[in-house]
Amino acid sequence: QVQLVESGGGLVQAGGSLRLSCAASGLTFSSYAMGWFRQAPGKEREFVAAITWRGDSTYYADSVKGRFTISRDNAKNTVYLQMNSLKPEDTAVYYCAAGIIAGYRDSYYRNLGLYDSWGQGTQVTASS
Repeated sequence: QVQLVESGGGLVQAGGSLRLSCAASGLTFSSYAMGWFRQAPGKEREFVAAITWRGDSTYYADSVKGRFTISRDNAKNTVYLQMNSLKPEDTAVYYCAAGIIAGYRDSYYRNLGLYDSWGQGTQVTASS
């Protein structure tokens, strides 16, 4: 079965950096778009970043644009999220997700409903 395992979360001071990884198994990784989402206590899960199956286009929430970078290594079945200049409002559980998404329409990649496999999440805490 499909497994997505996130790692790299932790506690950092505001302004610091973390790199999240998501290792995938049980799927043809190179055929899947990959996304990162996050959920803070008492809030709904929200889109953070996504990358096409080819890795040729990326998408970001406005709140992280310029600070976060998503990338993928299809040879390692892994997607990454480099997070720089972390802010306290970035504190959340971060989830990676996989979905079959064709084309380049921005709204598709931001849609949680188009991702059918999810990891268990990793906690990121940026302290002020």
